[in-house]
Amino acid sequence: MEYQKLAIPDVVLCKPKVFGDERGFFLETFRADEFEAECAPVTFVQDNHSKSVQGILRGMHYQIRQPQGKLVRVVEGEVFDVAVDMRRSSPTFGQWVGETLSAENKHMLWVPPGFAHGFYVTSPTAEFVYKCTDYYAPEHERSLLWNDSTVGIEWPLVDGADPQLSGKDAEGDRFETADTFD
Repeated sequence: MEYQKLAIPDVVLCKPKVFGDERGFFLETFRADEFEAECAPVTFVQDNHSKSVQGILRGMHYQIRQPQGKLVRVVEGEVFDVAVDMRRSSPTFGQWVGETLSAENKHMLWVPPGFAHGFYVTSPTAEFVYKCTDYYAPEHERSLLWNDSTVGIEWPLVDGADPQLSGKDAEGDRFETADTFD
């Protein structure tokens, strides 16, 4: 696995070594000792899997208590995956990073606790899987507005059309009033 720190160094792009031939391919998607050395000493407690169609934007989610670190990847299709630093004490507070994750490139993204996270589906469909460091706690979940002008995420919107959002995501909090971490 190659581990590449991004513009926000706590967010890490993980590029697995893929071994393939005419029969298909093999890759390691997680190895605890390497992950601890390169990303963080964490324990994953929950795995999730979603499927979405093109134009869906899921996010920007975080839990103010029981914050979740997430190791995310795509097993079908392609998404633009984004992390926003919500940690007031961080030198990158309020900044974002984004990466294209796809079944083809097989890249993964480590999004530590303390970040809002979301993705936008750029392919006809996408299946998104991720490991979490804490359990889903809906009473602590928050949603940062996907198009907040202070954060300024540059989403690669298909044909420039507005994304399809859940009600919760459409009414996300503006960065200036959003709950943040110390």
